[in-house]
Amino acid sequence: MATGTSAKSVSKNKKNKKRKERGLLANILLSILIVILMTIVIVGICMLGYVFSFVNGDIAINLDSYKNSQSQTSIIYAMDDKNKPYEIARLHGEENRIWVDLDKIPKEVQNAFICLEDKRFYNHSGVDWIRTVKAVLTLGKSGGGSTITQQLIKNLTDENQATVSRKFNEILYALNLEKNYDKSEIVEAYLNTIPLGSGCYGVQTAAQKYFGKDVSELNAAEAASIASITKAPTYYNPLLNPENNKKRQETCLWNMWDQGKLSDEEYKSSLDYKLILTNSSEYVPSESVQNSAPKKDSEIYSYYVDFVIDQVIKDLVSTYGYTKNEAWKMVYYGGLKIYSCVDEKVQNAAEEVYVNRINFPYESEGRTETGENGTKKKIQSAVTIMNYEGQVVAIVGGAGEKKTNRSLNRAADSPRSPGSSIKPLSAYAPAVEKGYINYSSMIQDYAIVVGGQRWPQNFSGSKGSPGHYVTTQYAVCHSLNTTAARVVQKLTPEVSMDFLINKFHLSTLVTDGAYTDCNLSSLAVGGMTYGVTSLEMTAAYATFGNGGKYYKPYSYTKVTDYQGKNVLLENNAVPEQAISPETATIMNRVMQTVVISGTGAGNGCTGFTTYMKTGTTSDTKDKWAAGGTPYYCAAVWVGYDIQEHINAGSHNPAAIVWQAVMDRVHKGLPKKDFDYAKTVVARTYCTSSGLLAGANCGGRATGYYASNKIPGTCTRCSAAPAADSESED
Repeated sequence: MATGTSAKSVSKNKKNKKRKERGLLANILLSILIVILMTIVIVGICMLGYVFSFVNGDIAINLDSYKNSQSQTSIIYAMDDKNKPYEIARLHGEENRIWVDLDKIPKEVQNAFICLEDKRFYNHSGVDWIRTVKAVLTLGKSGGGSTITQQLIKNLTDENQATVSRKFNEILYALNLEKNYDKSEIVEAYLNTIPLGSGCYGVQTAAQKYFGKDVSELNAAEAASIASITKAPTYYNPLLNPENNKKRQETCLWNMWDQGKLSDEEYKSSLDYKLILTNSSEYVPSESVQNSAPKKDSEIYSYYVDFVIDQVIKDLVSTYGYTKNEAWKMVYYGGLKIYSCVDEKVQNAAEEVYVNRINFPYESEGRTETGENGTKKKIQSAVTIMNYEGQVVAIVGGAGEKKTNRSLNRAADSPRSPGSSIKPLSAYAPAVEKGYINYSSMIQDYAIVVGGQRWPQNFSGSKGSPGHYVTTQYAVCHSLNTTAARVVQKLTPEVSMDFLINKFHLSTLVTDGAYTDCNLSSLAVGGMTYGVTSLEMTAAYATFGNGGKYYKPYSYTKVTDYQGKNVLLENNAVPEQAISPETATIMNRVMQTVVISGTGAGNGCTGFTTYMKTGTTSDTKDKWAAGGTPYYCAAVWVGYDIQEHINAGSHNPAAIVWQAVMDRVHKGLPKKDFDYAKTVVARTYCTSSGLLAGANCGGRATGYYASNKIPGTCTRCSAAPAADSESED
């Protein structure tokens, strides 16, 4: 009996334990559920609060601003010799837009769009919840749920991605819009911004494009035809696909009749009406259209005007948080007054060389282009010209005739490997700045060991020799790779990269990963992953002509609204001291020898003191020349769009083009010299030791030194040294 009782007791205890465990588990699950529900409630309350405050808050999209923007032409100005602005370009945009007030748009046109796109437009508050829920439940098979108000939001913001967040924001904007504007203002904006194919935006330009009429002259059949385009502007384009358009036009007319906007007689006559489109042999344009239709603006703007447009769009996006499309609309339709930095004399001089390919050697080199039998590729090029306070005074992004607006600007947007032209920025200027070398320091012309092998070789193919030393001036003048590698090795690639990125502000370098430019090859000989642009090279090289100051390059001084009262954007020349005035002067003096006896010999600006460094990549696919005069700094790239070998021999075509441009730019300018640092002094040095020349030194030359870093005097010379001979581009 005791044993039986004990067994029952054990069984009962197990059941109780299981009950307790189930109860505990139920409590845990209940607690989790409560936490989840509370979280949902809290998040929901916060979300509702956000939605309420947004919908009932300030105007999110200002229709008045958009309307004003539609009717204003932006103007770009240059400054004359007396610093007075004059007009150089009017911006009309690529889109065909004319704003028409609602009272001039026939009821038939208004009804056609509303009946087809949003029959409950006058009854909802921005969102048709019935259509929205139906569209969600049927996964869009029942048609879109967007109202005219929501479509207007998409037209104005150009945000039309198929995402939940975009749709949520669109709903909020629509509700906010209807809180702040009445239905007539919303439908007016919609009818003036809706894309209607063939580059037409708004019913006025569509009426002119498809029927050769003013919008006020459209009847119900024509209005229905235009409204039918909205679903798919190409598929339902009446000029391209008249059968598709006709089917949808009939649907639109039925909707108008069904919703009481057309009588039986009007409906039947509209169905029977023969549409005479502008591509029909029966078409005759109406008198009103002949008198008022806008003529296509066929003017091709300069690369400079394109550059200004790109810069203003970019700055509007970064300053005000606009989308790129919103900024684009402001530039083309916002009535902006843009005061550019262009010097048209300089721009015209550069264009003369580039359009006519003056002094463009080797342009017939290269393989034939695909699809053009026997036609040789023409070599391409780009140039940027700046003053020494950051103003881009001229820019040309391609050689030959410019045939389109907003075309590729190779000067600003196409980075290419700089070759040896990077050496003053990556090696020699940093080393002078840190006191590692001076004008006449002796540097070993002997390849370093990389991966167990001697690297690099000079242009001649030689890797130098252990006992061969050359001065800094000679190394730069003749562009030795061996010496540049040794200088970067002493600096370390990290320090060299720091100068390029943080002092000279080259933004296209790769800083990490497998293809990082933080290596000896990229920094010593310029074989970079992507390379640099002519624009950024010019800004960097300008530091050698203005006392070491870096200015961010800019193309305009200010942008105002159409009244000229409110300044929207402004560029103030604020320099930063990239390198010391002493380093800038020493590097300037060193690079002056490049055009006298080095790789740019004979290619300086005629009659003006010139500093320059040329560059050629190791595969000879890119050629560079960067440098300046006391007036301007410029960087020229020459090469092929699809890279290939440039068979230029010992000549650098970039230096030849640089000279052709700068000679024309400086024509008629009075002579002047650079403003050198007064703390740099000229001294005679020994070409054998690099020290100041002593009594017995045979080889002598003039060097330039910071007054507090003058080298000692040579005491070991007894005879003149042998002349150096290595050289490279």
